[in-house]
Amino acid sequence: MGLIKKLFELIFGTKQQKDIKKMMPIVEKINALGADISTLSNDQLAHKTIEFKERLGKSESLNDLLPETFAVVREVAKRTLNMPHFDVQLMGGIALNNNMIAEMKTGEGKTLVATLPLYLNALTGKGCHLITVNDYLAKRDAVWMGPIYKFLGLTVGVINHEKSYRIEWEDISQYKVFPVECSRKEAYLCDITYGTNNEFGFDYLRDNMCFSLQQKVQRGHYYAIVDEVDSILIDEARTPLIISGPAEEATDLYYKVDRIIPRLTEAQVNEKKEPIEGTGDYAIDEKDKTAVLTEMGNQKVEQLLGIKDLYSPKNSKIVHHVIQAIRAHKLYHRDVDYVVENNEVVIVDEFTGRKMPGRRWSDGLHQAIEAKERVQIKQEFQTLATITFQNYFRMYEKLAGMTGTAETEATEFYSIYKLDVAVIPTNKPMIRVDYPDKVYLNENAKYKAIIRDVEERHRNGQPILLGTISVEKSERLSKLLSQKNIRHNVLNAKYHEKEAEIIANAGLRGAVTIATNMAGRGTDIKLGEGVVELGGLHIIGSERHEARRIDNQLRGRSGRQGDPGSSQFYVSLEDDLMRLFGLDNQMGLMKSFGFTEDDEIQNRMISRAIENAQKRVEGRNFEIRKNLLEYDNVMNEQRIYIYSIRDRILDISNNYNIIDEFILNVVEDYINTFEKPQKPESLDRDAIERWFKYNFFAEVQLDLSHSTYDEAIQTLCNKIKELVWNRLSNVPEEIRAEAFKYVVLNTLDSRWKEHLRNIDALQEAIGLRGYAQKNPIVEYKLEAYELFTRMRATFMLEALSLLSRIEIKTQVEFEEEARQQAIREFHNEYDQFGTMKQGQQAAPSKSEPLRKGTKLGRNDPCWCGSGKKYKMCHLEEDLRKERAAMARY
Repeated sequence: MGLIKKLFELIFGTKQQKDIKKMMPIVEKINALGADISTLSNDQLAHKTIEFKERLGKSESLNDLLPETFAVVREVAKRTLNMPHFDVQLMGGIALNNNMIAEMKTGEGKTLVATLPLYLNALTGKGCHLITVNDYLAKRDAVWMGPIYKFLGLTVGVINHEKSYRIEWEDISQYKVFPVECSRKEAYLCDITYGTNNEFGFDYLRDNMCFSLQQKVQRGHYYAIVDEVDSILIDEARTPLIISGPAEEATDLYYKVDRIIPRLTEAQVNEKKEPIEGTGDYAIDEKDKTAVLTEMGNQKVEQLLGIKDLYSPKNSKIVHHVIQAIRAHKLYHRDVDYVVENNEVVIVDEFTGRKMPGRRWSDGLHQAIEAKERVQIKQEFQTLATITFQNYFRMYEKLAGMTGTAETEATEFYSIYKLDVAVIPTNKPMIRVDYPDKVYLNENAKYKAIIRDVEERHRNGQPILLGTISVEKSERLSKLLSQKNIRHNVLNAKYHEKEAEIIANAGLRGAVTIATNMAGRGTDIKLGEGVVELGGLHIIGSERHEARRIDNQLRGRSGRQGDPGSSQFYVSLEDDLMRLFGLDNQMGLMKSFGFTEDDEIQNRMISRAIENAQKRVEGRNFEIRKNLLEYDNVMNEQRIYIYSIRDRILDISNNYNIIDEFILNVVEDYINTFEKPQKPESLDRDAIERWFKYNFFAEVQLDLSHSTYDEAIQTLCNKIKELVWNRLSNVPEEIRAEAFKYVVLNTLDSRWKEHLRNIDALQEAIGLRGYAQKNPIVEYKLEAYELFTRMRATFMLEALSLLSRIEIKTQVEFEEEARQQAIREFHNEYDQFGTMKQGQQAAPSKSEPLRKGTKLGRNDPCWCGSGKKYKMCHLEEDLRKERAAMARY
């Protein structure tokens, strides 16, 4: 296949050559316009924005305007920042406007490139978003590029985690701008908004939880450029955004289960990674980070916890807790997957090495790790709203991205996002030297070789950047360097406060910097004085990452804009990548060839094996992300439906057509429960009247004996509509819409929250269907659809039921009712405690949802006598009945 591809490229040219060939005529057109545009005054240049908007509103398209708008932006960049765009940067801008990913090497000016398509697309007035990986870069880039946008009359906003800003002129004569704090909504109303992927995603979820249109901050999803697109759309694609609320889950069980884990033993596994019975209590899979109990383990857990049947329904949660505790102890490691700071477990991003405060592993895993580390366990949370980055970014009408490394993931970008990759040539030829890997038998030998390399180069003053894959490895290297009295900076999840400053100084003479993965990404490493003569920045990779792309990113920190540089990866047969993919078994073979610990192994077979292992990991991770997307696509359709209903309710004004839709759906659902709904004589009139009375608290007499199916449905619809409108018409017009929103949105949000809880439980259990020879994703789609259908029907019926009894009380009526209630409670308490006979129990009647006497607290025993706490038993049902009976606003 590779040979055919090479032959095809030889005849027809590579994809990169074809992309450049298409772009060159447009670049030439931009350059041709440059001479005339350079003669314009500042005012004439700034007025071009108004002219472009007018032309766009008449007959011209964005593509028609592209050459001239790019020429204008280039001229403004020259006047304000003294940074005119190179031809290759114009190509990058063209690719971004064409919904492509522009692969541009480090130092090629991607930040400046983005100004071209952002300005062009902002002319539509729909708002453009520049998404980057952290708050620092979002604010820095908005301020840095701000003079260009402000000169041309566009507004610029910044969305950070806790604050938002608007970019304003500080000194227009010097083209200086500064950020001014503003509301989040103002920042989104700007023509161009910079922010992080997390903030954009969470704002979208929060917008769909608000109770008025005025509370919404976003204004749609028109055009977005994703900076470091591989990090956001690939590396973070497996991490869904989740807004959650506290769940009713005690924390003592985590501690109880954690105490038994050290007493369990790991089982041996066969070639298929299945546990061998009788060899231990559990088996783990390091690749997939999963754990499973053996039969022997089941019995031991029952014995240690003092329970009879571990897999009975009442103990199902315990099994889950045990599995999560095993994963916490055996698969998640301190200073690798997380750090402990201020008595808290903080996740470390596996790709960037950055700490992610505020992020928590779901499904009880985070609590299990907290129990393991003996820190305070925070309450488990239940999902209130969730979306994956994959489905969030697919909402944009136009999407583009830029990065230094995208080509290896081109298949995934196109498969999931329909984004093509355009490899943009460098402005100056790349002269960095990439040396072949140096392979050693074990880690000790590898680290000795790394330190020797650092010592030799440091003696000459050449700057060195050492890349590691974890905090643990970076600290080990730091310790070894300290023993050799080599001064160095460490940049990892523990020490990232001065990230940009440390990484920017990594190119100075004599600098030695240790960085976990791609910490400092987005900040250029510029070479200090005299460093070019020393060979530029030398990159050392302490081991191969699972993804080739991450290795390429590390290499890409050196050799920017034609600078000299070099890179060298060191590998040992004990590295994680080698061990997880069975390459460590080469050790015996190498020893048999006479290799000793300190020998460097030059073996093409091992080099090929490393590359193949990386490709296998990339393929496996792609499948995981694709699988996640399949699951989330099911939820996405449901989410879009629910959010569209919410938007219609929020924008209800005086148009209540949605009520008619609810009524029709509810009636059709109910009538279709009869055996032969199409035959009116089969309809049970008494049953229908009872259903009507139970749900709408009203007597109705129906004669459906001579009705057709449609007529029967219409008759019932009219009865419900009459009831609802009788109530709504009594509500003062000025608050009718608000009362309607309050009732319907509360009901919708309550049912949606319950549905998400059910979906979480379904996802947790669906994997077991594979053991029954069933396809889990097919089963998930079917059951998720059934759950959603039931939830939708319940929501509509409950909302109509409440609307049919809605009652607005005046303040005087409300106060009088409260006074009468206080008198009744006083008499009830007197009856219970003053006149009670000896031995008589004051047990409230089970049939009454509103209890007599003192109001029950959430943690009091339930009135029904079940022995459960009120909150775990009848609280939700009682509140629902109370709302149904009162339905006050």
